[in-house]
Amino acid sequence: MMDLKEISDRLEIQQLLVDYANAIDRRDFDALDNIFTPDAYIDYRKMGGVDGKYPEIKKWLKDALAPFPAYYHMVGNIEIKLNGDIATTRTACFNPMEVKLGEGKSQVMFLGLWYVDKLVRTTEGWRMAERVEEQCYNHNAPGTVRVSEK
Repeated sequence: MMDLKEISDRLEIQQLLVDYANAIDRRDFDALDNIFTPDAYIDYRKMGGVDGKYPEIKKWLKDALAPFPAYYHMVGNIEIKLNGDIATTRTACFNPMEVKLGEGKSQVMFLGLWYVDKLVRTTEGWRMAERVEEQCYNHNAPGTVRVSEK
């Protein structure tokens, strides 16, 4: 049976994962400062992105997502493993994205992935110290969009 501390930790971590998705979807990249540790490692390569430390990735996100007029990240099936002030998570993400094709046309591609995270408890609450994407699938991605093969 979970005690109140574990329940609280789990709820805080789940909210952090949702806050990440909402910050990305709102293009509020400064909100990510409350999600990642300043030295967090992030690896988006499996879905066609880059990897690096948080400050570099934060700058990259704004330009990388600019060409997509609409998208969202629906997260669920959150697996949380707690070990004191450290936690790991594995979270499913469904990510449809509109892609402009030119001549007023666009299409929607569908990306399925998992976020594999390492989190630490800080004086400000739980923060992500590492985020690595694992690809599940991509569907309807045009040739102009780089999505890595499994």
